[in-house]
Amino acid sequence: MGFQFQTANMILYCEKWHQTVRFYRDGLGLPVSFENDWFVEFFLNAASCLSIAAADRASIESNKGAGITLALKVADIDSVHADLNGAGLVPSPIKHHPWNARVFYLVDPEGHRIEIWQEQSAG
Repeated sequence: MGFQFQTANMILYCEKWHQTVRFYRDGLGLPVSFENDWFVEFFLNAASCLSIAAADRASIESNKGAGITLALKVADIDSVHADLNGAGLVPSPIKHHPWNARVFYLVDPEGHRIEIWQEQSAG
């Protein structure tokens, strides 16, 4: 079949909406592309966004982070790790993974796991 999707947006429904919005906006420094009093959309790149919705205003309940990992690829994992430490966040140590990647993790206030990774050249 092969669909040709033009963009992607993940929406996280959160009970801790204010804290989660601050985490992504102020902690991770994601730019806001749209917001109202219960929904904020963050720009990730030209083809993807991440949205935070207040569960008490939406038709979908929070899953409290269960079963969700946001995997975000970066070009310079060491710089991102240092910046997040400097912002007062507590990322895990950077680990090497067998799929040719370096990776570390954070957890947002709602409990969603965030995986930050960088492709590692073979050799």
